[in-house]
Amino acid sequence: MRGSDAPSAAQPPALPPTLAACAEAVLREGDARAKAALARRAAAAWLAGREAGAPMPVGRADPPDFPARPARPELRPPREMPRRRGGTQAGRAALLHAVAHIELNAVDLHWDVIARFAHIPMPPGFYDDWVRAADDEARHFNLLADRLEAMGSFYGALPAHAGMWRAASDTAHDLMARLAVAPMVLEARGLDVTPGMIELFRKAGDAETVAALEIIYADEVSHVAYGAKWFNFLCGRHDLDPRDAFHALVRKHFRGALKPPFNEEKRAEAGLPPDFYWPLAEELAQADGTAETD
Repeated sequence: MRGSDAPSAAQPPALPPTLAACAEAVLREGDARAKAALARRAAAAWLAGREAGAPMPVGRADPPDFPARPARPELRPPREMPRRRGGTQAGRAALLHAVAHIELNAVDLHWDVIARFAHIPMPPGFYDDWVRAADDEARHFNLLADRLEAMGSFYGALPAHAGMWRAASDTAHDLMARLAVAPMVLEARGLDVTPGMIELFRKAGDAETVAALEIIYADEVSHVAYGAKWFNFLCGRHDLDPRDAFHALVRKHFRGALKPPFNEEKRAEAGLPPDFYWPLAEELAQADGTAETD
């Protein structure tokens, strides 16, 4: 058969015409690899348009309350999740599976910021930052899914945390709350724990996974910085003190715990000074102490 007669690979469908509609399309894609691929295509289209001086319109969207998910992994309540031990190959695969699940949720989380809050007037740089963050998370998911497959496993092979979307649901009505809780608390926690994961895989002699985690670690600093940047921007718009506003929103909307040790160097690099998170951690410690003596 001549090359010109060979069947061509199926072309992916055209992207929706607006950024918010692209974001909604990512949220409604259930297959994990397809979600990551669509996220990367949409990001490339937005950034190419911005570079050319002709970006697609932001538009409006109707995002789902919960993003589409693949049939596997089975989602379980946090209390039913098995403990992960990194001392064995199976334990390290379980740890990577958990991180891959976090990254896939982060793909949706960043696109949800665009889809859900497109009605709020924001500078173009706001969309640039969250599109780049979403593209990073899709790339991270693919890196970790590839590593799982190289280890003889795959994303979906193990149960996963069912509560990953809770922070998004709790802040679906408030952009400032979303920025405070998602990048400035949850992703900042990643800065605290990722160095330990890197060391665990380094000791196991897994250089490929170390390289993937180091990419993720470097990128997450930028994502926390995006959160701090636009949180401060909105505080300025509303004449609020950023530290006081952050404390109030985290107390109201975050159900977890801020526990040391904190990676103060990387948090500061991302624009999070200690007086943002230490007072909240100390409040929790005092509350726990009171509960134990009552």
